[in-house]
Amino acid sequence: MEHYVVTIQRQFGSMGRPIAKKMSEILGIDYYDRDIVEAAAKKLDLPVSVVKKEEERATLVPHNPFVRMCFPLDDGTSDTQDDIFAAQKNVIRQIAEQETCIIVGRCADFILSDMPNSFHIFIYAPYKARVYNSVHSLGLGEKEARHMIHEVDKARRSYHMRYAGYTPGDPRFKQLLIDSSFLGVDGTAEFLAEGVRKRFGIART
Repeated sequence: MEHYVVTIQRQFGSMGRPIAKKMSEILGIDYYDRDIVEAAAKKLDLPVSVVKKEEERATLVPHNPFVRMCFPLDDGTSDTQDDIFAAQKNVIRQIAEQETCIIVGRCADFILSDMPNSFHIFIYAPYKARVYNSVHSLGLGEKEARHMIHEVDKARRSYHMRYAGYTPGDPRFKQLLIDSSFLGVDGTAEFLAEGVRKRFGIART
């Protein structure tokens, strides 16, 4: 069959990023996340640091490397942010047209909504599980974790609403929504990978 693309939107602390990475390993396909930022920066002839700064303006604990990867463009707006979104959109469409892959965040579900061979997933988890993951996997303090869950989810919703017109977890625009606390990172990745195989008729290797 032709190549396909899986997009993943996720709640903060749901472990969406490591799940996506594990899925890519199971399926033997590429995984794109921060690579899109670097490609967009190149297209705009901007330093990556400038693009990251625009993405991270809402970041409250910038010293934490995991937190720096969690914010999309915040709920403020600017011409620069719009330019960055347009560049990232072009990068995402170019990737999707060329290869089979998984793309995390950045409204990829909206950008690729007209692509026939696409599979759109939303990963969530109960609040307590997200706090636990934020503390034990992302290295945040509990108070900091609770604050970040609120702020990052707010930023992601605002970003998605601005550019897609709907929230990241809106079931009308997803083929599958899953609670990652039910099976854990590896189990969720394996479950989703099997769903991808069934969706696109891929035989196990």
